[in-house]
Amino acid sequence: MKPMRIVVALIVAIAATGGGFYASHLILGGSPSEAAMTTSAKSNAVDDLWKQQLQMAAGTQQNLASFKGKPVVVNFWASWCGPCVKEMPTLAALHREYEKKGITFIGLGVDSEKNVNAFLQKVPVDYPIYIAGFGGADLARSFGNNAGALPFTVVIDAKGNIRSTKLGEVDPKELKATLDAL
Repeated sequence: MKPMRIVVALIVAIAATGGGFYASHLILGGSPSEAAMTTSAKSNAVDDLWKQQLQMAAGTQQNLASFKGKPVVVNFWASWCGPCVKEMPTLAALHREYEKKGITFIGLGVDSEKNVNAFLQKVPVDYPIYIAGFGGADLARSFGNNAGALPFTVVIDAKGNIRSTKLGEVDPKELKATLDAL
């Protein structure tokens, strides 16, 4: 009987491991399928983004509609989010590379003004950072981030179409491929 128990335990372990990898892909690495979001929902999410008037980390208010008609990479992040902090230098480098091609990166801090500014004193970035507060999570959900997790990155083309979404730390090669296709 012992060999049979070992075989059963091994099968259960393999199934659990496979299920865990699949779930982590869906939660961290997968983006919502195009079919999951209707054209109307996508359009509403982008329209909602352009309606936002947010405070920049520097303290001034800005209407995000100023980005309408331009390709934009929107990164939802927080100072307490380890993967967010880890990917910021990568995003800053990509911003410098793609800014010359007319692509703007913006960061939406799903955090308090105090935390965002304290973080930026330690880790300065050279793309615009806005304070979306904890309401930024609702905005991220409108783009398909149903898990409410961070970081979450959205690429919007000049026509206002969502070209990609990424829950979890960005893969620079994947993001570059998306940006090169704009």
